[in-house]
Amino acid sequence: MKGLANLARLVYSTEHGRMCPDCRQPQAQCVCKAAPMPVGDGIVRVSRETKGRGGKAVTLVKGVLLDSAGLAQLGKQLKAACGSGGTVKDGVIEVQGDHVERVIETLKKLGHTVKRAGG
Repeated sequence: MKGLANLARLVYSTEHGRMCPDCRQPQAQCVCKAAPMPVGDGIVRVSRETKGRGGKAVTLVKGVLLDSAGLAQLGKQLKAACGSGGTVKDGVIEVQGDHVERVIETLKKLGHTVKRAGG
């Protein structure tokens, strides 16, 4: 019977949404899985990509050493500077359209070391 008690864990609550299976707190307030700081060489790489997007260009920003909240805030600033939409996925900021030069200028103004990647 002890094995069944471990299987009966709350995974989702209608009040709080997804629950952490380890600490049983809402995922937004999870204390057991603190997100590790990203590692890298400190150089932000900006590139343009069209592969898998129906021929539409997207500006990618990789290598920013910020946590997820800081990355979302930086993505918001870059999208506003370019006047377009975008998203933050898996530590990469995507800005819709070919805005490589404008993104590089904005990141340099914010104090980041920036390189253009991919030609």
